[in-house]
Amino acid sequence: MSRLITIEDFTDVYVKLRQRGARFLLSKLNLDRKQRSVSAFDVSLENTSNWWEIPLVKERWNRLITGDAHTTFEQYAIDRYLRFMTTPLRVLSPGSGYCQHELAMATNPIFGEIVCLDINQSNLDDAAARAKERGLSNLTFHCGDIEHFDFAHEHFDLVMFNNSLHHFRNVCTLLGRLIPQCLKPTGRLLVYEYVGPTRFQLPAVQICAINEAISLIERPLRRRYRTSSYKTRYHGSGLLRMVIADPSEAVDSASILPALHAYYDTIEERPFGGNILPYTLKDLAFHFIHPDDRATETLLRLFRFEDDYLRTHPSDYIFGIYRPKEKLRGGFNKKSQNMI
Repeated sequence: MSRLITIEDFTDVYVKLRQRGARFLLSKLNLDRKQRSVSAFDVSLENTSNWWEIPLVKERWNRLITGDAHTTFEQYAIDRYLRFMTTPLRVLSPGSGYCQHELAMATNPIFGEIVCLDINQSNLDDAAARAKERGLSNLTFHCGDIEHFDFAHEHFDLVMFNNSLHHFRNVCTLLGRLIPQCLKPTGRLLVYEYVGPTRFQLPAVQICAINEAISLIERPLRRRYRTSSYKTRYHGSGLLRMVIADPSEAVDSASILPALHAYYDTIEERPFGGNILPYTLKDLAFHFIHPDDRATETLLRLFRFEDDYLRTHPSDYIFGIYRPKEKLRGGFNKKSQNMI
C-alpha cells in the first residue's frame, strides 16, 4: 500500500540534516529532477552511516551469491562465465556511480574496454583520476542520461547493472529493446540489483518484520549516527519524500524481475536478501563497521532473522547472469541487416 507521508519522513529529514548538513537538504529544493538525483550521491554521502559498508554484510552477500565469504560477485562472474568468452571484452556499465567496481574489474586483462556511463560528472572525474593513478587505460567515462546513449551503434560483450538499474525509468523498454540491441550475439547481461517494491513502498508484513528485527538490537547499538536519538521503530518511506529526495530512487524497481524473465534466458540467478537489513541497519551501521563481540552477535542474529523471513518471502535483491531470448537477438540482427 502506497503512503504519501509517514513519520519516517520527518525523522529522516532530521537525521540527514545532522549527517549531511543543511546544504544537502537545500539541494532538494532544486526544481531540476536530474540535479536532485545527482545530489543524492554527492560528497556528503561519505559522512553518513551506510549499511552496505559493513564488512560482515558484504561477506554475507558473497556467501549467498558465490558460496565464499571472500569471493565477490565480480570475481565469481569472471571465473565462472566471462573468462571463457572471446577476449578482450567490451563492457558497458550504465549508472556506474563512483566506478569502484569497474576500477577493480579493469585490472583484469580480459577486459579491453569498460565504458562507465553516469549523470554525475564529479564522480566520473574522480574515477578517471583514480584510473590514471593506477595506470589503467581500459576505462572510458561518459557523462549523460541513458536516454541519449547511442545503443544502435555500440556492441558490447557485457552490460552490467550494479545497483543502478532500479534508478532507471521505463525498465521494460531498457531491458526489452535497448540492451539487447547493443549486445553482441554472444553477449551477456549481469545484474546485481534491488528488485523490490517501487519507491520502497513495502508491504505491511515486511514493515512489521523490520520492527521486530529492530527490537533484537540492544539500545546502545540503536543510537543513530551523529545524533543523540535512538532508533525504535520503522514506519516506511512516504512517496512525497522519495520523489523530492531522489526522483530516480527505485522509480520502476518492481518491473525489473518480470522484465528480466520476459526478455532474457536466465543463466544463473541468486537471491541475497536485503528485505530486512537495509531498513534495520540504516543510520546504525557505524556500530558494526569494526564490531566488538556484542555487535558481531547482534549482526549474526539479524542475519538469521532475515534468513527466516526469506523462507516465505521473495528476496528484494538478486544477482543474475542473463542472455537475450533468441527472438530478440534475431529481431535486432534482421533489423541491422536491413539497415546495411
